Amino acid sequence: MSNACQYEGCTVGETGRCALENDPETCANRTAVRGDGDDATASPDGSESGIGAPVLTTPEELPSFPPSSTLKPEVIEAMMAGRYVTVVGILGDPEAGKTACLASLYLLLSHALLGRWSFADSRSLMAFEEISRGARRWNEGQTPDEMTVHTEMADERQPGFLHLRLRRAEDGKCFDLALPDLPGEWTKTLIRSSRTDRLEFVRSADVVWLVADGRILSNRELRQGAITRLGQLAGRLRSLMNGQSPKLLLVVTHRDLVEVSDAVLTRIQAEFGKHGLEAEVIPIAPFSDDAKIAPGFGLSNLISSTLERTVDRPDFWPQSPNSSRERSFLSYRRNS
Repeated sequence: MSNACQYEGCTVGETGRCALENDPETCANRTAVRGDGDDATASPDGSESGIGAPVLTTPEELPSFPPSSTLKPEVIEAMMAGRYVTVVGILGDPEAGKTACLASLYLLLSHALLGRWSFADSRSLMAFEEISRGARRWNEGQTPDEMTVHTEMADERQPGFLHLRLRRAEDGKCFDLALPDLPGEWTKTLIRSSRTDRLEFVRSADVVWLVADGRILSNRELRQGAITRLGQLAGRLRSLMNGQSPKLLLVVTHRDLVEVSDAVLTRIQAEFGKHGLEAEVIPIAPFSDDAKIAPGFGLSNLISSTLERTVDRPDFWPQSPNSSRERSFLSYRRNS
């Protein structure tokens, strides 16, 4: 059947001859064929339509967020070419609370609850949504066993970064943060075999978070092993940084359940001191099981310590002891 005739086997549309030997212009089986000038006819609404025209017009697409997940190091490098970006290294054992810290940080920002810091922009909103999704799925009002899922990398050879742009309330100044979401196995491999190829970005990190589980540090049977691993991690980190001393923040999680004693923290600082390092201790509680401790406890302090760095500057005109026996000005270049 031709596209110009309803009779089976007729090829009048291609040959111009009717299979029933009828006049093609008057044959009852012939479908209407319009010339090139008659293709378009006026529709009731005034627009032109005809054979071959689309049945429905293409709907206008609303603007949407671009698809994004964790960012590759190349994207962070391109971003750093335009403005300063604070790169953070986040290391710690599995289940220490690294991803929970990032998820809680995002949820606090989304509700404007991060103290003096507010949300300004992000290049990885979908990635934040993925890691915080578990905190929103509750079973009949019951808290889930784990607020976040275990981190799995799409590419096991390079890290994935999360981007945040924060605005400080006092002066409106904006700060860019590049936060890696790394599995704890990378830290274990660094300690055991000193594998550093996936952690090369730490060399250029402004701040390094060493995340430790406060429950383990408060357990008399388990804390010695955790303290030893933190010391070994500090040594590996010092070697990775070619002997330089990065700014270290010891992030102790689960403050809602336990409070690590000063004696344990002193032992950890002693382990760091063996490698010429020292760390500022910041307890946090990304999620809370204690009504007295608000969810996200300590995260505002963590961001402030990360972004606001004090620099020790020497005295512009130091005081020197006065000596009446020496007349330095008269002796200047006298023996030259």
